[in-house]
Amino acid sequence: MGEQSVGTAGAGWWRSAVVYQVYPRSFADLNGDGVGDLAGVTGRLEHVAGLGADAVWLTPFQSSPQADHGYDVSDYRDVDPLFGTLADFDSLVASAHRLGLRVIVDLVPNHCSSEHPAFRAALAAGPGSPERERFLFRPGRGAGGELPPNNWPSVFGGPAWTRVTEPDGSPGEWYLHLYAPEQPDWNWRHPATAELMDDALRFWLDRGADGVRIDVAHGLFKAEGLPDHEDPASIEPMRLRGNPLACDRDEVHDVYRRWRRICEGYSPERVLVGEVNLVPERAERYVRPDELHQAFAFAFLAAPWEARAWCEAATGLLEAARRTGSPVTWVVENHDVVRTPTRYGGGPRGAARARAALLAVLGMPGSAYLYQGQELGLPEVDVPVGARQDPAWLRSGVTRDGARVPLPWTRDPGGTHGFSSSSAQPWLPVPTDGWGELSVQAQAGGPASSLELCRTALALRRRLHAEGRLSPDDPATASVQGEGLLVAERPGLRLAVNLGEHPEPLPEGEVLLASGPLGRDGHLPPDTAAWLSPR
Repeated sequence: MGEQSVGTAGAGWWRSAVVYQVYPRSFADLNGDGVGDLAGVTGRLEHVAGLGADAVWLTPFQSSPQADHGYDVSDYRDVDPLFGTLADFDSLVASAHRLGLRVIVDLVPNHCSSEHPAFRAALAAGPGSPERERFLFRPGRGAGGELPPNNWPSVFGGPAWTRVTEPDGSPGEWYLHLYAPEQPDWNWRHPATAELMDDALRFWLDRGADGVRIDVAHGLFKAEGLPDHEDPASIEPMRLRGNPLACDRDEVHDVYRRWRRICEGYSPERVLVGEVNLVPERAERYVRPDELHQAFAFAFLAAPWEARAWCEAATGLLEAARRTGSPVTWVVENHDVVRTPTRYGGGPRGAARARAALLAVLGMPGSAYLYQGQELGLPEVDVPVGARQDPAWLRSGVTRDGARVPLPWTRDPGGTHGFSSSSAQPWLPVPTDGWGELSVQAQAGGPASSLELCRTALALRRRLHAEGRLSPDDPATASVQGEGLLVAERPGLRLAVNLGEHPEPLPEGEVLLASGPLGRDGHLPPDTAAWLSPR
C-alpha cells in the first residue's frame, strides 16, 4: 500500500473501517528491553497498512505503574517511559497518517491508578476531606468498620473495596475499585472528574489522534448511596454488566453528549468508540446521534460455534443498527478473550473456524475490529503459571495472558521471533515449538495462509466499497438454512458460513472468496465461509 495522507478527507470513514488493535506491550520491541514500545509500533505500521486496515487502535500507553498493564493510569497526558515519549507518539501518528492509517487512542475514565497524584492526595488528606470526595471513600460496616461498605464484587474477583490505613496509622475508610485494588474508581459526581477527562480527551485529539476508544464506557456513574446488590453471587467474574448499580446509569449519557460536541469541533470530526459490554437493547442507547459514534458489538464474542446462536446475534445487532443509524462494529477477538482458534475448539478445526469467523465479520455491513495476530491465526498460548502477569489471574483464576503473548514476526527458531531487537526475554514467554511457523515471515506469500486470506479479504472488501457495490449502511438479514448454514444477505454480497457438522449447498452466486477449499459438488464444507456475488 503506497503512502497517502489522511488529511481532512474521509468524513464518516469509521462507518466502514477495518481497525487493527495494537497491544503495544506485545507488538514490537525496538529498544530491546523485552517489552513492546511505541517506536516498535511505528516500525511495523507498514504491516498494518499492507493488510489493508484503515486505522490502528492503541491500548493504553499512558503513564502507569502497570498493575493492569496500562489500564491503571497515573498521568492521562503523558507516555509511560516503558513505551517511549510524547515525541515517539507524535512520530507514530505522523507515520500512520502518511500510510493512510488513522490512530485511535485508549482513554480510561472509570478509574485511575492508586499512584495517581489525586488519589495519593486523598489518602494523605484523611476522612471527610475535599480530596477524598474525588473518589468513592466510605466508612466500613460493622462495629469497628471492619466490613466493606456494600456487597459489590470486583470484576477481577473478591470484594470491590479495599480498606486504607489513615495518616495517623489507624484502620480507616474503604475505597471502591470495580477492578484491581490498584485501580480506584473516580467519583463522576464530582465536577473535577469531568474537567480532568475532558482535558485528557482534548490533549490526545490535539496531538493528532483521530479518535478515542473509551474503556468501560458503560461505567463511570454508580447508583446514589451505593446500595447492596440483591444477589452478588449471580454476577459473573469479568462481567461488570451483571451489576447495574455499578454501571449503565442514565447520567453517563450526558458525558458522551458533551464529548460528541468536543469531537464535532475538530475537522475532520474525531471518533468516539465505546467499550459497552451490555445486551444490545441497552448498548444501542450509547450510539444515539448525539453520543458515541460506535460501540463494540460483543454478541459474536460470546456466541458458541452454532448457526442459530450466530443468526440470533447478527439479527439483533443489525436491527439495532437500523434503529440507531450507527453501523455495527463487528469483533470476535480482542486482548481480553481467548483467541478464536482455541475458543472454537483448537487444532485444525479451531483454525478453520477462526478463518471462517474472520470472513464473517469482514463480510457484514458496518465496521470491523481485528486484534493483532488474528490475521496470523494465532491460537491461545498456555502461559506457564509462574509467568502469568494478569491481575485477574491472582484474584479470580481467569487469565488473559494467553492472548497477549508477543507477536511472531520471523521464524527465528529459539529466539524472540523478531519481536525484540535484542535477545532479552519478552515480558511474556513465547512458545518454543511452532510459534515461528505462524509468523508473518513464514506466512507471507503462502496462498493458503491465514495472513494472505486476511490481505485478500481486506483488498476485496475495499474494492467492493470503492466500486459502490457495498455500503456500511446496507440493509442486511441473517437466516439459517439447512442444519447449520448461516446466510447473511446484503445488496452487494452474500455471506455463507457453515457452522454445522455436514456440508451444505452453497447459496446462489459467484464465489468471490472462501476461507478454505470448497466441495466439488457445490457444497460448503463444515467450518468454512464464503463470499458470493448475488446474481
